[in-house]
Amino acid sequence: MLEATRRAISFLRHRQILHKLGVAVSIAVIGIACYVLYHMLRGIDVDEVVEAIKGTEPRQIALAALFVAAGYFTLTFYDLFAVRAIGRPDIPYRINAFAAFTSYSIGHNVGASVFTGGAVRYRIYSAWGLNAIDVAKICFLAGLTFWLGNAAVLGLGIAYHPEAAAAIDQLPPWLNRLAAFVIILGLLAYVVWVWIRPRGVGRGPWTVALPGGPLTLLQIAIGIVDLSFCALAMYVLVPDEPNLGFVVVAVVFVSATLLGFASHSPGGLGVFDAAMLVGLWRMDREELLAGMLLFRVLYYIAPFVISVILLTFREVILGARNKRLREAAQALNAEPSREAAYVRERGDTRT
Repeated sequence: MLEATRRAISFLRHRQILHKLGVAVSIAVIGIACYVLYHMLRGIDVDEVVEAIKGTEPRQIALAALFVAAGYFTLTFYDLFAVRAIGRPDIPYRINAFAAFTSYSIGHNVGASVFTGGAVRYRIYSAWGLNAIDVAKICFLAGLTFWLGNAAVLGLGIAYHPEAAAAIDQLPPWLNRLAAFVIILGLLAYVVWVWIRPRGVGRGPWTVALPGGPLTLLQIAIGIVDLSFCALAMYVLVPDEPNLGFVVVAVVFVSATLLGFASHSPGGLGVFDAAMLVGLWRMDREELLAGMLLFRVLYYIAPFVISVILLTFREVILGARNKRLREAAQALNAEPSREAAYVRERGDTRT
């Protein structure tokens, strides 16, 4: 059975069917989201949205910003975990934190985060002797942590409150709860699978050793904490009435985030927003839209600006350092030439 599955996947890859299917899914998700968003935003009073933004208490914005900062702090452990998993504990935490923050904040905004975030990571980690294969493994393990956390939050949340997801997928609550139990069982099966004996994926130098059972539980915990902080930031910014509870907002938020990732659009733009408006349809649209706009400023725009500034400073500092090193090397190369010329001159005078 396992061999047949591998052959099927190999055939699909050879025919590029998986790539074409992924593109088709992305286009379909974006198309549906644009249609839904158009109908959801009809009749929106822009002035009311602006007034709702102005009416948001500074305390709420500050608390949401604190949760966003805590979420990005948790993201740094994605890279810390991945770098140590590939056997490079010599790379300090500050480098892991810098790579994680800049790669995720830029990847979230530019889109196609696997490639954009990977390029940022390679630029940072290559200075520490890591090659493209090493960076690819880091991206894979960091992504694995993210998806394990998503599966845990989504599975537990939908199992507890299946009606929250029903507003988005339009499935009956019992079917959502069944899907949630399947997700949880699949997650437990994966944990047991990697706990039994060492596992790996890939071939040759691209082989990635999967973390064992205890480390996988740590991955899941990191992912849950990260998503919880992000969901809390959104929960603080959405309207207070009707009070749907944190679990409902968290399930809708995670579902909208996953749909945004599936679309590959920058920041899930359009897709994330449509899913949030559909999932939280009982809330006032103008106030909900105001909260979502504030969340985008805090979670997407502000970190993106900070990352660009930090990367620019890093490039300027590295450029100045490399220039000094080249000048020093040229000076050292010139010094023996002057000594040789002096010896020849002395020899000529003696004859």
